[in-house]
Amino acid sequence: MFQMLADKVRALSGRSRPVIPVVRLQGVIDNGGLTRPGLNLAHVAQPLERAFRMKQAPAVALVINSPGGSAVQARLITKRIRDLAREHDKKVLVFVEDVAASGGYMIAVAGDEIIVDPSSIVGSIGVIFAGFGMTGLIEKLGVERRVYTAGTNKSQLDPFKPENPEEIAHIKTLQTEIHDVFITLVKDRRGARLKDHPDLFSGQFWTGRSAVALGLADREGDLRSVLREKFGDKAEARLVNPPRGFFGRRGGGGIAASLLPAGYADDLMSAVEARALWARYGL
Repeated sequence: MFQMLADKVRALSGRSRPVIPVVRLQGVIDNGGLTRPGLNLAHVAQPLERAFRMKQAPAVALVINSPGGSAVQARLITKRIRDLAREHDKKVLVFVEDVAASGGYMIAVAGDEIIVDPSSIVGSIGVIFAGFGMTGLIEKLGVERRVYTAGTNKSQLDPFKPENPEEIAHIKTLQTEIHDVFITLVKDRRGARLKDHPDLFSGQFWTGRSAVALGLADREGDLRSVLREKFGDKAEARLVNPPRGFFGRRGGGGIAASLLPAGYADDLMSAVEARALWARYGL
């Protein structure tokens, strides 16, 4: 409220300056857990709405730092950004920090312009499914697994059973469909800027500098410099944060939450998987 009053006072006194709302989209794209917020539509919907509703803002800036995750959540966030951009007639500037890969890059293409650091990691336009096979382990331990299902395909990809070629073929079909959705989205958003490169949609990833050369990004730069170049030396970047969670941490979680036993094992596994995603890109 105080900030809104201050903005109005500056405007009336003739001392207003361009204010560009900035929304940070950071982390693995998932539902998060007790100890960390996830990057998902529920988490970012409110700050995105607030940013695009700033009527005097000449554009909205998104700062992305994500190694990917849920294809569904990535597409939902991308769609929400484009819907808001159309509704409020705003240009969207995307700034990539360490990484915008896989689902992180899917969100990045929501931008009208993608700005990268020369050392950012960009791309990885593909789909991955990873798991473990523990048939040998369960036999060594002398454990008998008992699973009862209604439906012949209900227990597909059970890690305690040998691989089934038919199940693998089905998963690959799903991956191909999801990959096609990803490719279509990138082509629709980047259009003629994309260069003809055999590995563009292979899941390969590049530095920011190479991404610019391939048309996956538009230019090198940083938030402060680009905003001043576009909107003048008095341009002000204003961070729009998500609401604070119950335990005081933005987006939920916190030390108190981590002490709760319910779901803690799942949260620990989720954290391990998130760490593995970041590690894929040397981070």
